[in-house]
Amino acid sequence: MNVFFGKRQIISIVVLLITISLPIKSQNSLHKILNENKAYFDSLISNPDYDVQIIYTQIDRDISNAPIFTTHKVNVDSKKYFYPASTVKLPACILALEKLNRLNISGLNKFTSLRIDSTFNNQHFVIYDTSSSNNCPSIANYIKKILLVSDNDAFNRLYEFIGQEEFNQSLWNKNFKNLKINSRLALGYSEKDNRHTNKFTFFDGKNIIYEQPAQYSQLEFKFDLLNLKRGIGYYAGNKLITEPKNFSHTNYFSLEDQHEMLKRLFFPNSFVSSKRFDLSISDYDFLYKYMSMLPRESEFKEYKNEDYWDSYVKFFMFGDTKEQIPNQIRIFNKVGEAYGFIIDNAYVVDFENSVEFLLSAVIHVNRNQIYNDDKYEYDEIAFPFMAKLGQAVYNYELNRAPKKKPDLQILREITNKNIN
Repeated sequence: MNVFFGKRQIISIVVLLITISLPIKSQNSLHKILNENKAYFDSLISNPDYDVQIIYTQIDRDISNAPIFTTHKVNVDSKKYFYPASTVKLPACILALEKLNRLNISGLNKFTSLRIDSTFNNQHFVIYDTSSSNNCPSIANYIKKILLVSDNDAFNRLYEFIGQEEFNQSLWNKNFKNLKINSRLALGYSEKDNRHTNKFTFFDGKNIIYEQPAQYSQLEFKFDLLNLKRGIGYYAGNKLITEPKNFSHTNYFSLEDQHEMLKRLFFPNSFVSSKRFDLSISDYDFLYKYMSMLPRESEFKEYKNEDYWDSYVKFFMFGDTKEQIPNQIRIFNKVGEAYGFIIDNAYVVDFENSVEFLLSAVIHVNRNQIYNDDKYEYDEIAFPFMAKLGQAVYNYELNRAPKKKPDLQILREITNKNIN
């Protein structure tokens, strides 16, 4: 299924890769974009302290509206560690839906009510979810909360449903090799605790539809990554530890894998079947809808306030402002923010001006090299960088003259239609 084709048929594409790093001698689109404000961008991109990586994919269309990708990269190195933060939540959403489809049990779907039991150390049980229409948790509601406001607990519940071993093995089998997702978020669980995941029960009224027992992962993680020890110190509780922070046991999700995942999610017919996700058309529509939705547009009353502005989880183009995002622009993305790392991975669309592009970037800000002290230069450096980068690419695309404009009508209809 591909939302950009009327007949949703399998098509072939041309993929062009151009890898660059600043300073840049060869002429290409990303070089031109960054050189429009060279003094600003070069001061960050050329400084190793900021760990900037950028991937930008231009999308052209052939006569049948099939996409032709041209990808440019700056400073990209999949072996150079950065903390992925909440960007790991997008694969959780995809894999949870895939698992439901694979189980293929009558009455079991993303909207089915569930409860979660506590079966091991430090685990938490869940019976109610007051944010849902029936006060019951569901996979769909967890996905909504992840995509709308990047809810940590919602991710942890999907991680528990999928299981650590299946989470990683499923992605490795699809050739996402530069990732390991071995931890829940914001709980401080031990490596052993994160291997244990909870029991799930799905039900309809008093009838049990499916029971999944507690799981234990025996997966071995072997990654040879650079920069796993960072900084000069970190806080553990209220105590300052005067040694580098060791990230070797934390999650990892390379920028290249993030960019590739987004490409496969929005252009599935551009890939052979073994690389596509096992999602239904309604699954794709559901993800597209909530990836682009703004908090104020959702059914969640608790998100309709000043704490959740439009760019709360939209860093490209608008990350440095709390003003409303123009209606014709939709950003289908997943961001991350933690330990001084800011990441955005986005498919950006302007329906009125027929603009579309893929953009992924990471920047690291931690001037004092102390972690867990909440002193990161997010507002001073990171968010303005993301906004300027997104705006620079958007402006370039706005003035680019492709041979054929994209037909984005089906995607526009999905973002506007009512999906439970």
